[in-house]
Amino acid sequence: MATRFALMIVPADADEERADFADSFTAVDASAPALSVGELSTQRGDGVFESIGVIDGHPQEIEPHVQRLAHSAALCDLPAPNLEQWRQAVAVAAAECPPGEAVVKLILSRGVEHGPTPTAWATASKAADFSAARTRGIRVVTLDRGYDVGAAERAPWLLLGAKTLSYAVNMAALREAHRRGADDAVFLTSDGYVLEAPTASLILRFGDRFVTPAPSGGILHGTTQLSVYEHLAGLGHDAGYAQIPATDLSRADAAWLVSSVRLAAPITAIDGASLAIDPLTAELNAFLLSPR
Repeated sequence: MATRFALMIVPADADEERADFADSFTAVDASAPALSVGELSTQRGDGVFESIGVIDGHPQEIEPHVQRLAHSAALCDLPAPNLEQWRQAVAVAAAECPPGEAVVKLILSRGVEHGPTPTAWATASKAADFSAARTRGIRVVTLDRGYDVGAAERAPWLLLGAKTLSYAVNMAALREAHRRGADDAVFLTSDGYVLEAPTASLILRFGDRFVTPAPSGGILHGTTQLSVYEHLAGLGHDAGYAQIPATDLSRADAAWLVSSVRLAAPITAIDGASLAIDPLTAELNAFLLSPR
């Protein structure tokens, strides 16, 4: 979907304190050239990003997203972002969003090759229509991610816990899922443990307990998953983290993929085995569509 608005950001030092960063933002034509051909985000995917859902002009969960941007930047040895500057950039971009559901994307890259500073920008656009996925559900297949559960701790240079711009593997996984007649995929470690989806977190329900894979072993800690857990806790449900063997997927009573823009998509089949849509799904999406 075409980007409606783009905002170039001149990154400020992380410790710079001021109330207004407006002079560091420049609105640009979203359809016009804005990046140098030497930009490393496009040449190598060398950067990090966040996608923030916007509901009728209200950006959801700004703080978890900017904090995760900072975490990803640290893992990639990028300069620490000035979080107040990014909060203000989100507000500016969200104000340009169309009514209804939209998405603001924050991008921080290493910049031009051999350049002195990183490149940063934000975009705003109308979100895709995910109503069918939220109500009718999605079918998923499991795919081998190609590393064992201890890879992230053993090889931190793989950046498995960072939300980087290098999404070629994630998109290839989605294409493979489609080739197999499914809508999405769930990654497994090579030694048989559940990870996450290419663009979403996984939540499983076993009776009265809700479980998501522990945020280790290269799993990106999902902001939407954290919100869902907070809501479930408020309803009195037991929601926790665990190292989940792939064999446990067949025992789940219900499952969802959750993300900032698609929200909670109930899983109706895993590797061809049917799964019922939990009646709680509608309540979860009503909560995720409310201002947070």
